[in-house]
Amino acid sequence: MKKIMRYVSIPFLMLACGPQERISKDTFEQVNEAMDVKRFTEAEILEEAMAWGDSITNEAQAQLISNLQKAIAENGTTGALEFCNVQALPILEKTANHYQVGIRRVSNRNRNPSNLPNEDESPILDAYEYTAENNGKSDPNIQKIEEGAVFLYTKPITIPGKFCLSCHGTPGLDIDAPTAQKLAQLYPNDKAIDHKVGDLRGMWSVRIPKKEVVKRL
Repeated sequence: MKKIMRYVSIPFLMLACGPQERISKDTFEQVNEAMDVKRFTEAEILEEAMAWGDSITNEAQAQLISNLQKAIAENGTTGALEFCNVQALPILEKTANHYQVGIRRVSNRNRNPSNLPNEDESPILDAYEYTAENNGKSDPNIQKIEEGAVFLYTKPITIPGKFCLSCHGTPGLDIDAPTAQKLAQLYPNDKAIDHKVGDLRGMWSVRIPKKEVVKRL
């Protein structure tokens, strides 16, 4: 990482404020932070945010798959469903807290109601769906939100192979009876079935504060 040079010193700031005024530590840090941001172009900050978003989602995905495979090996597909129901969100929250970002998986064909897209995510997910319906290829995307203070990184989630169809495929064909029964029990309003390999499942959504990106430069 490049070390950020700070050009504003405490004595200078105190002189600028006059002999009778003292500057608070918080104000000093805010001025320094503002100076730091200006040292990088917006293109550089966006590039770093994009790369970081990709890295975070890859790590989160690897964590989920590793734990899911372990759950299947120990308790079968129905056990894996119980694992996802209880542990998937905490795994994402742990990664999010570690990096001081927000991480979600969202879908219009959701299994968990909490995975519905919000107003920032919905138009991006709709665009991914339109592209998929027209046999196009969607790439990761990054946009500024909250007046530029936050970056929203998104990336499509597709069904990678038959492994996923045991929970997201067609009941009676890919999904066996015990799994279908467990799905109905855990997710009575489940929309995340009848998928095929290669289908768009949803998208990753990562809210990345701009100040956290600048810290990495």
